[in-house]
Amino acid sequence: MNKSLGPVSFKDVAVDFTQEEWQQLDPEQKTTYRDVMLENYSHLVSIGCHVIKPEVITKLEQGEEPWMVEGGFLLQSYPEITTSQISCFSLP
Repeated sequence: MNKSLGPVSFKDVAVDFTQEEWQQLDPEQKTTYRDVMLENYSHLVSIGCHVIKPEVITKLEQGEEPWMVEGGFLLQSYPEITTSQISCFSLP
């Protein structure tokens, strides 16, 4: 009884915080968040997922706050990745 749940995307493995939640994190927690998000993205790419790099990853790589976007917040703004844009695996 193996049903495929469909392709895995970055959004499936990403963690998102509101500005208020982010402000409550201490520096060590923010560093852990950065490390985990970059590692998750790296793993998807390393197993052959061809995903468009989410803006949150670019910001984290540059040492910027992940939720700042032109005066707004990066809430749930990961690009939707269609099946044609992703060559990855499906969850069993």
